[in-house]
Amino acid sequence: MGFGFRSTGATELREQGFGGITAIGQGSAKEPSLVELWYTPGKQPGNEPPQQAIAIAGKGVTFDTGGLSLKPPTGMYSMHTDCAGAATVLSALVAHAEIGSQTPVYVALPLVENIPGPDSIRPGDVVTMRNGIGLEIIDTDFEGRVILADAAARLSESNPRALLSFATLTYQIQ
Repeated sequence: MGFGFRSTGATELREQGFGGITAIGQGSAKEPSLVELWYTPGKQPGNEPPQQAIAIAGKGVTFDTGGLSLKPPTGMYSMHTDCAGAATVLSALVAHAEIGSQTPVYVALPLVENIPGPDSIRPGDVVTMRNGIGLEIIDTDFEGRVILADAAARLSESNPRALLSFATLTYQIQ
């Protein structure tokens, strides 16, 4: 099948202007990354994702304490599931290929831990996102929308015919 893959680590993310993903992940000892996969039916995938594909971003917060806007202990118990958006998108990509669809798909999975640490992003800090827009961090527990904005900016560079995002709404929805 025509699958392509690219994984970008913390150093390259910073160099490429992914201020949201790197800001949210900078408190953790585990570096953030952006995993991109694409499906190009009937073709070898090449080194770049297809243009005008269906683009899908999936929230991949592998553990979410809320960062410096710390959740109470009872709110953290299930936060290992805050990557369900990324898991859903990855599963959808595989299913799309398995049914033999002729529509190209391009997905971006921003993967981070939102953990407090000496280098954590702070409320009031301003980061520059991949699309050049400055964003003030008000609450570090709103990490999903920040990392998805960077992923959506990356996906939009391929002129997608549609762009979707999938995220878990966990503790903050209560």
